[in-house]
Amino acid sequence: MSIPKIFSKDDVAQVGIGTLIIFIAMVLIAAVAASVLIQTSGTLQQQAQSTGKQATQEVSSNLVIKSIEGVRAKNDSTTLASNVSLLKIKVGLNVGSSAVDLNQLVISITDGVNTNDLLYGSNDKTYGSSMNGFSSSASYDTNLAYLLNGTQSDPGVNARYFFTVQKIRDEDVSFSQEDPIMNTGDLVTIYVSAVSGGDLSYTTIDGITTSGAQKDSNLDIGTRTSMSIVLTPEAGATTTAEFVTPSSFGTRETIALYP
Repeated sequence: MSIPKIFSKDDVAQVGIGTLIIFIAMVLIAAVAASVLIQTSGTLQQQAQSTGKQATQEVSSNLVIKSIEGVRAKNDSTTLASNVSLLKIKVGLNVGSSAVDLNQLVISITDGVNTNDLLYGSNDKTYGSSMNGFSSSASYDTNLAYLLNGTQSDPGVNARYFFTVQKIRDEDVSFSQEDPIMNTGDLVTIYVSAVSGGDLSYTTIDGITTSGAQKDSNLDIGTRTSMSIVLTPEAGATTTAEFVTPSSFGTRETIALYP
């Protein structure tokens, strides 16, 4: 006896405007989600690149203090000031360092009692004007003379607020008094006035004729003085030099202080 087979045929599908609306809504939601993800990833990529660039600059922009010499004021070869009247800081760049703009460099120097925060002579951003007498077209010794002798109503004595620079090695000729940009391999001397009250009557400092017109720098660098000098560039790590001056300067006009 055979059993008949019964098959059910259902040819009715779910159609209509409701299904179409749901489908379109799903497509729109997926598109919006994809757009948000793409925008977010792009923003994160830009921030990561910017952060990486800044981090690299912070790590690689390093000044190196090669040596520091002190110069005493004098009237002649035998009549020397008892204190150091001028600091000559020889500075280069570390291996792999990015370029450093000395116009943005801040030098903090203390003799254990007084502290001066110094800017490059042409910097007019902080005080509204550059160092009195500074000229970007003049030689370093002209600007050094104004550093030692000059003053202005604001901020005051040049020696207490500014420093000047002389280039020693500049193979790519990128360094000038107007644009003091240091690149890898460059070597410069930074001049910081250290004239104290007892040095005001002397006529010459490091070959610069002052005629007793030099101004008090507010620093007093005598024998056995604990000194600290901090160089803070626009970007990168700070550079610090700490030392104690010798117990006697003897008859020397120039004294090696660091290292």
